[in-house]
Amino acid sequence: MDLSQVEVYNKEVAELRAQRDKDYAEYEAAGRIWGLVPRERITKIKFPRVKKEIIDGYLSMDDMSTTVSDVLDSYGIDGAIPSSYLKPVIPGSKICGPAVTIRNIPVRKTPTQGAHDHDFIAMSTRDIYYIGEPGDVLVSDFGGNLDVSNMGGQSCTVGKNCGFAGNIVNGCCRDVSSIRDYNYPVFSCGTTQITGKYRMECVEMNGPVTLCGKLVIPGDLMVADDSGVCIVPYELAEPVLEQCLKIAASEERMRQLIESKAPISELRPLFRARYK
Repeated sequence: MDLSQVEVYNKEVAELRAQRDKDYAEYEAAGRIWGLVPRERITKIKFPRVKKEIIDGYLSMDDMSTTVSDVLDSYGIDGAIPSSYLKPVIPGSKICGPAVTIRNIPVRKTPTQGAHDHDFIAMSTRDIYYIGEPGDVLVSDFGGNLDVSNMGGQSCTVGKNCGFAGNIVNGCCRDVSSIRDYNYPVFSCGTTQITGKYRMECVEMNGPVTLCGKLVIPGDLMVADDSGVCIVPYELAEPVLEQCLKIAASEERMRQLIESKAPISELRPLFRARYK
């Protein structure tokens, strides 16, 4: 990176921080800042979101994530995660919405020592819910840790009451019965009874995170159902939907022909058009 590139980068970072500080002051005046996560750890607060009518278009598809996965392949985008890695806590859950993100890391001190020292519990998700918007999807990254909880029932209660569409966890969640009783969609790598309290801390909010090795940027469209999770880059949300709806219509026509026992001569052109 030469000097001019460094200068450009530093200017972009300064502008991003200035906008963050401006938005933080606005949200604080509106009573939307909990303050549990330091302002310096928030990368951004406001960013463009996919329109509701586009989101509704995705949700109208029966095999949503499988169709989206096929279209992402055609764009050369590595953004599909199977349910063997991310499972719905409530089978039949379906999520589509813009990503907001939290990145957590482990702490070195043992939880027993942290409790003894009355350490600050630095794993709160409340901040992200209150600076988010209805319809958002919280993507919480704890590196795929399968031992301790990255999210529990209380967090999901806040998320649902803030109008979030659901949560996707690169790690474990807990309070499974409460989440199911509350009927709040959560996808996670696993479940556990062990708390994340005194075991992790939030180091970045609304910055890039990884989800089972795939990149998620705030504003990306998160698509999830029983088959798995897909990450649609924000700028591709509309063209991907257009292709998905064409495929869905073709698949429906194929299904009707198969059920009516149509001859192969009628099926073959649709098959070729679908998989050419």
